[in-house]
Amino acid sequence: MAQPSAARKLTRMTDTGMNVHQVAHLARLELTAAEAAAFQAQLQQVLEYVEKLKQVDISGVEPTAHPFPLENVTRPDEVRESLPHAEALQNAPARSEGLFVVPKIVE
Repeated sequence: MAQPSAARKLTRMTDTGMNVHQVAHLARLELTAAEAAAFQAQLQQVLEYVEKLKQVDISGVEPTAHPFPLENVTRPDEVRESLPHAEALQNAPARSEGLFVVPKIVE
């Protein structure tokens, strides 16, 4: 069996079985040894942070998709004064019988 290269030894993550070369392969990325070493360190920090987050007591927290409540920001559907018809048509490239004429897009 071939010995792993120094870069591979450097990037191995024994606790998760994941290494930056696997992730790069899945993402179709080619990494230099320096890039692999840098990303491996960053990936390790992310995984360590995830492990730290697992220690937080969330037993009283409801599952949610958003950290803040969502509000409907639409305005009420009310009749309001709008642009006068003639003013709306004044810059139309083509018009007919008081309507915009547009190119046909569906045959």
